[in-house]
Amino acid sequence: MLVSSQSAAVAAAGLLIALIAVADQRTSPSFGLLYLFPIILIGTTSSRVPIALAAAGCAWLTALFNRLPLSPGAMAAQDALVFTALAGTGLVAHELAKSRRREMAHSQAVQREADARHAAEEQLAAVIDTSPAAILVATSAGEVLLANAAAHRVFDVRDGTLAGRKVGRYVPALASVGAGRSGAPFHTEMECRGQRENGTTFPATVFFSTYATALGDRLAAMVVDTSADRLEREESNLEQLMAGSRAFVSAVTHEVRNLCGAVAVVHENLARSGKLRDDRDFEALGTLVGALTRIASVQLKQRSGQPRTEAVDLTEVLDDLRLVIDPYCDNAGIAVRWGFDAFPAEPVMVSVDRQHLLQALLNLIRNSGRALERADVKEVEVAVAVRGDVVSIRVSDTGPGPASIDYLFQPFQRGAACTGLGLFIARALVRSFRGDLRYDPNPGCSFVIDVPVAVHATGAIKGSIYDTHSIAAR
Repeated sequence: MLVSSQSAAVAAAGLLIALIAVADQRTSPSFGLLYLFPIILIGTTSSRVPIALAAAGCAWLTALFNRLPLSPGAMAAQDALVFTALAGTGLVAHELAKSRRREMAHSQAVQREADARHAAEEQLAAVIDTSPAAILVATSAGEVLLANAAAHRVFDVRDGTLAGRKVGRYVPALASVGAGRSGAPFHTEMECRGQRENGTTFPATVFFSTYATALGDRLAAMVVDTSADRLEREESNLEQLMAGSRAFVSAVTHEVRNLCGAVAVVHENLARSGKLRDDRDFEALGTLVGALTRIASVQLKQRSGQPRTEAVDLTEVLDDLRLVIDPYCDNAGIAVRWGFDAFPAEPVMVSVDRQHLLQALLNLIRNSGRALERADVKEVEVAVAVRGDVVSIRVSDTGPGPASIDYLFQPFQRGAACTGLGLFIARALVRSFRGDLRYDPNPGCSFVIDVPVAVHATGAIKGSIYDTHSIAAR
């Protein structure tokens, strides 16, 4: 565009110069003053060199058609004066046009920036207005300047009435943020309690930051009502606790039934011998054994207590296990090795209760951690093998192993850490979804969880689980 306009200006200037030269040649009065117009036209579009050349040409034409009798010195002075006047005029026009173009470009840039800023402000305002989180902007004194629609809903305030109120009225933890500042901007988050207009409180997570403006310091805060999340978390924890408790009680009642059965057999044998036939204490003992057997036979039939067996990708369960045990093992100085990198291309789906399986694996890892407290080499390996319709998850460690395996899965056994319920509960959890937990002394100290396959992946891992290449976690 600039090249075409420059060419047109030069062509128009050339035509004017030709017309002025023809008129100057044919008339007696000199028209040299008119050369200023084409020079101005050239100066508005060309650089300094073309301006100087055009001024020199016009000065030569003026001298060529000048009919005044002048001496050579006066003629040279006149030519120099004409050239200077024409060139100066062209340069002034050049600088004026250049300044004008620069001013127009600056104005356009400012306008573009203003449009972009306006569009960004509109987008930001739309994001703030439609955000599900409460967003507040307050002064250093705690006076609310801006509040979105979600803030009015969260704090149960009529729309458009939060501005001008104190932020500490609704988030007491933010009341001292402005007063306690050291002057440097900062940002952080905290968990606290918010307060609605009617005085009720709710758990909240607050993300806030401070910043400086020309009108003073400002506080920007995003308040998220976490009541629903906390309720869901507590319900999940309670459900897991109840599920674990029911599995434990079910396993204990099973053992009690076995003991009651053995006592009942002894009682029946003694009754058959007739030696204690008329002994009332013996008859009372039989009644107590029968009552205890009936109590132990009561099944927990609550629907919510049934294990939630579902098809689960085993790799996802092991990933969750790794996230949980890595910090624990790092603190204990235990190297964890994973032997499931030879999985088939398709996922291995197992039919389990995800939480029960994860809890059983955690129990085994914690048992290994206690066994390795005094070991010279502290390593734990979690390996997986697929054999037909069963997936075996092996947890091995370099510890000394149990001193006796006769009562390994029985509760309250002698010499066990704490209550001796860890392996007992772990096996009860696994058996709740038709799996099994067993001890394998070879190689080393190993516990194996066998779970049924839900959807068998194509292909299988060949050989033993120890044929796979173990990956060191660190």
